[in-house]
Amino acid sequence: MIEVHQLSKRFTQGRGRKARTVQAVDGVSFTAGNACITGLLGPNGAGKTTTLRIAAALIEPDAGHVRVDGIDVATQPRQALARMGVLSDARGLYPRLTARENIVYYGRLHG
Repeated sequence: MIEVHQLSKRFTQGRGRKARTVQAVDGVSFTAGNACITGLLGPNGAGKTTTLRIAAALIEPDAGHVRVDGIDVATQPRQALARMGVLSDARGLYPRLTARENIVYYGRLHG
């Protein structure tokens, strides 16, 4: 099970006087049950990719946490990532392989 609790993330864009803060994710919470396919839907800029990057331990949240089978992604990323798969978009997929073959390939690659 993947549990996302009160996730928040801000980014600062620009420098000096032109700098501005963008709230990319603001208090997002959800649970993705075992053996379920879960999708994040929303318009551009809604924070979907940022949420997935936090869940995949690629960036740290400003607040909140993500747990995979009870394992905190921020403190034990390798153990947590070994228990889930994240596919944020089609980049990096091999077009000669079927969807199932791509999933099996990347699953084996990441243990």
